[in-house]
Amino acid sequence: MHHFDCAVIGAGVVGLAIARELALAGREVVILEAEQTFGTQTSARNSEVIHAGISYPATSLKARLCVQGKNALYQYCAERGIGHARVGKLIVATETGDLAGLQDYVKRARDAGVGDLRMIDQHELADLEPEVLASGAVLSPSTGIVDSHGLMLALLGDAENAGAMLIANSPVLGGEITSDGIVLRLGGAQQTEIQCAHVVNSAGLYAARVAASLKNLDKRHVPRIHYARGRYYTMSGASPFRHLVYPVTREATMRVHVTLDLAGQCRFGPDLEWIDEVDYHFGDEREALFYAGIRRYYPNLRDGTLQPGYTGIRPRLAGPDAPLHSGAEDFRIEDASHHGAQGLVNLFGIESPGLTSALALGAYVRDQVTLA
Repeated sequence: MHHFDCAVIGAGVVGLAIARELALAGREVVILEAEQTFGTQTSARNSEVIHAGISYPATSLKARLCVQGKNALYQYCAERGIGHARVGKLIVATETGDLAGLQDYVKRARDAGVGDLRMIDQHELADLEPEVLASGAVLSPSTGIVDSHGLMLALLGDAENAGAMLIANSPVLGGEITSDGIVLRLGGAQQTEIQCAHVVNSAGLYAARVAASLKNLDKRHVPRIHYARGRYYTMSGASPFRHLVYPVTREATMRVHVTLDLAGQCRFGPDLEWIDEVDYHFGDEREALFYAGIRRYYPNLRDGTLQPGYTGIRPRLAGPDAPLHSGAEDFRIEDASHHGAQGLVNLFGIESPGLTSALALGAYVRDQVTLA
C-alpha cells in the first residue's frame, strides 16, 4: 500500500488551489482526479466571472471567502499573466418595483465589506450601456472575468513545482477511516489502495457520494446534494455590451445574465433546472423563455440571434424549496471538529462563487489541515 501525507480528491479549480497551498506549506500532496485531466466539470462549465462578493449574507463563508478570494485572484492573475479583465457589472431593475432590490444589494455589499457599489440613474446607464433598458441600476466596478483554464494551469504548475503529484483516471471508489489514517480505494486501469494521514474531499458534484463511501464516517454528516443545471446561449455577431448585466430579479426564468469572455463574445445564462443526476444535455425547450427574459432589459434582441452554447451543473445544498438567503446555501467545509473523523476535510456545496473564492478556500482548508 502506498502512503501519503495529504490526498486532495478532485482536480477542479478549488481542489487545485487547496493542493497548491498544502504543497507550498511543505506537505506531501497527491491530487486524485476521476477524469482524464483536471478541471473538466464544474470548473470548465461556468460563467468565468470574478464575483465582487455582494450577493451573500455578510456572515456567510461565501461572502467572506469571495471578498478575500477576489482580491487574491486579481493579484495572482496580474503576477502570473493569467487572462482577466475588471469589466464591471450592472445589476438592473427592469421594473420600478425592482428598485428596492437594488438598495438591498448595496446594503448587503456594504455589510460584506464591499464599499464600491453605487446606484446609477437611467441617464448614466444609457451612457454605460445604451442597449440596456431599465428603471435603474447598481454598478459593481470590481466584478470581472477570468480565463479559468489558464488559472487552473497556473495553480497546478505551482502545486507540482512544490512537489505535488496529479494522478488522473483515479476515481475514489470507497475507503475507510481507521486509527492509522484514511484508506482510499482507487479505480482506474489498475485498482489500488492508498493510506493518507489527511484527505481533503473536494470532489465537487460527487463530494457527498465520496463521503458516503467512507466507512466509519457518520452518515449524518453527509448532506443531500441537489443538482442545478444551467444553460448558456451564445450570441451571434458583435456584442452590444461592455459590462456584465444581471437583472435584479431572482426568478429562475427571468434572471438570465449577460456575461462576456475575454474575446468579447457575449453569452446569456444560466437558467436553473433541477435534475436528479449529472447530465449535461442541452435542450432547446427553454429558448423562448430566454428570449423573453433577455428582452426585459435588452428589447432589441433579434430572433435567431441566440445559439446553443453549453450547460453547467452546480452542486447545491439548498434545494428548490429552500428560501433565499436561508443560510442553507452556504459553503459547507467540515473537519474532525464537525464529524469526528480525524484527518478528513469535506467540502460540500462548492458552487458559485467557488471560482472567485478558490485561493481563499485553499488557504482556509490548508489551515484546517495544519491544525488537525
